[in-house]
Amino acid sequence: MPDLTREEILRYSRQLMIPGVGLEGQKKLKAASVLVVGMGGLGSPVALYLAAAGVSRLGLVDDDCVDMSNLQRQVIHSMASVGRSKAQSAAERIRGLNPDVQVEVYEERFTSENAERISAGYDILVDGTDNFPTRYLLNDLAVLTGKPYVYGSVYRFEGQVSVFDARTGPCYRCLFPEPPPPGIIPTCSEGGVFGVLPGTIGTLQVTEVIKLILGIGEGLAGRLLLYDALDATMQTVTLKKNPRCKVCGPEPEVTRLIDYEAFCGLTPQAPDPEHEISPRELAERLRSGRIQLVDVRDPVEQQISALPGALNAPWDRVELALADMDRDADLVLFCRSGDRSARAVKRLLRAGFKSVRSLRGGLNAWAEEVDPEMRKY
Repeated sequence: MPDLTREEILRYSRQLMIPGVGLEGQKKLKAASVLVVGMGGLGSPVALYLAAAGVSRLGLVDDDCVDMSNLQRQVIHSMASVGRSKAQSAAERIRGLNPDVQVEVYEERFTSENAERISAGYDILVDGTDNFPTRYLLNDLAVLTGKPYVYGSVYRFEGQVSVFDARTGPCYRCLFPEPPPPGIIPTCSEGGVFGVLPGTIGTLQVTEVIKLILGIGEGLAGRLLLYDALDATMQTVTLKKNPRCKVCGPEPEVTRLIDYEAFCGLTPQAPDPEHEISPRELAERLRSGRIQLVDVRDPVEQQISALPGALNAPWDRVELALADMDRDADLVLFCRSGDRSARAVKRLLRAGFKSVRSLRGGLNAWAEEVDPEMRKY
């Protein structure tokens, strides 16, 4: 166990006074290493509080750059970080908070090719991601390498936290055997997230990490914590190991790491050009032809920006909303970025609509190419 310097004793003095931590516990924290995958809403509080607590070695994984829209919840970054690497921005903030922490930066996408290399030498894996492929990859990595995986997820006003350790209990795939089909679960960029929620869930994740390192308290292994910010309620659900789990069961099917984008059909597919229309082309058609615009966003988003004359039909039930419409009508669907409208087009085509297109790039592209006065978000 590494000794503590005088400066470290002063820095961590409020923890050293707590039964269950003390000098020996702080030495455990100093000897520990944690890999945080994702430097977004969850990764921000996780990395900050691990560094503040005295975990001496942190690995930060993220291949994305900081965007203005991130700052509402990704509090490790600042205005000066916009356009910069998230991993580098986070590392700089951590070094400013606690220069004794060794920060290792991985500015690359976490895949089956590099996951074992990146995670080697770290004691605990923490989920700061916002997508299912990486989440399933992290779980498989934890099972195959015998490490605990601290899970967290957020959506709108709700969050989840758990600890998955296949050596003593269930893994993530015991709870969710297969990833959801593409397009079923909207991302935070499509459905939104209450800004303070990742802070709540992220600090709960940090709590579990520190308890694991110190060996204190009753952890969330074998339990799933569900948090509802609107109701201010928490409940826990008991989880059981699945004897037929494809990863941690007695006869596993998954014995090596897999990139779930390809394995589960989650690889984003380019929209069919036949069923897309550019902002400039739509502007021209609106002046000269008869087109019915369909806004597939949630109604609340219309308070931010809108196109006159559009019907509102949220993308996940668009075929029901337009059930009485002429199947031969010339429809153009739009959303914020074009993702939801592209999925809605596929639903309408399967429902028998003949002339349906998605606005390429959504209203944000319309604001860039046609109407600079329109607000982007």
